[in-house]
Amino acid sequence: MTRGTTGTATGASSPGTPAPLRLTAPAIRAFKGRRKIAALTAYDAPTAALLDAAGVDLLLVGDSIEMVVYGAADTLGASLERMVAHAKAVSGSAKRALVVGDLPYLTYHTTPEEAVRNAARFVVEGGCRAVKLEGGSQRLPMIKAILAAEIPVMGHLGLTPQSVNALGGFKVQGRRATEARRLLDEAKKLVDAGIFALVLECVPADVAARITEAIPVPTIGIGAGAGCDGQILVFHDLVGLTVPGARTPRFVRRYADVGEIVRKAAADYVADVRSGSFPSEAESFASDPIDPADAGPVVLYAAGAQRR
Repeated sequence: MTRGTTGTATGASSPGTPAPLRLTAPAIRAFKGRRKIAALTAYDAPTAALLDAAGVDLLLVGDSIEMVVYGAADTLGASLERMVAHAKAVSGSAKRALVVGDLPYLTYHTTPEEAVRNAARFVVEGGCRAVKLEGGSQRLPMIKAILAAEIPVMGHLGLTPQSVNALGGFKVQGRRATEARRLLDEAKKLVDAGIFALVLECVPADVAARITEAIPVPTIGIGAGAGCDGQILVFHDLVGLTVPGARTPRFVRRYADVGEIVRKAAADYVADVRSGSFPSEAESFASDPIDPADAGPVVLYAAGAQRR
């Protein structure tokens, strides 16, 4: 039985049951008006596998990796090479969730042809089934070209982090009536171009709700209120895997404090090493009372087997 061709697209599989269907861009779009969409960022294989098993619908390999993993102040330094490599790790572990590659800054800003080439790398090399890009009317030629290459596109309006310098910082967008009308107009244009979903970031809740009601594709909110068709958060914010003292955005709800768990585990390890209590006899190997020349190698785990 081929993996990913049986089962349902409503939840994660359990042992002994057929693998669930992989969610696709059309499937995500079809959730509009049916149920809320749960999305998270993911940047590596173990995290992707855990989030996928939890039932997350969409995994975004976001350029936010530049900030939460590599420690930069913004997302502008994220490279295509780095993003595609992380996308490959995520797509190789996700069995159900739709994996979307986030096109980095300046990979789709010049010509439609370059945008297509770079988007295709996420699909061919990274294993993604869709891409996301930021911006409105100025990105329509690029969106149409990528769609013409049979690559689904997710839009992104509101606070677009790649425009941080033009916006003057990470600020809420659409508070004024003129800005709200512009966002709605841009959203409709993106929908007409063919996007399957739209991220709305740091937009007033009432404005995001109006946009959600006005367009036929699902909106995925981040700091945009409960009226959106779905929500997305950065994984590291969700679980508290952040640098001590780092500022957490107001829209984040923290579901765990993994940072403290990691800190305590490392502190306990340091203490055990310095006291000599690690490793114990059970965590060490003993020699055989035979001639070492006659002894075979100690096998930790078989070649090709998954490390436990």
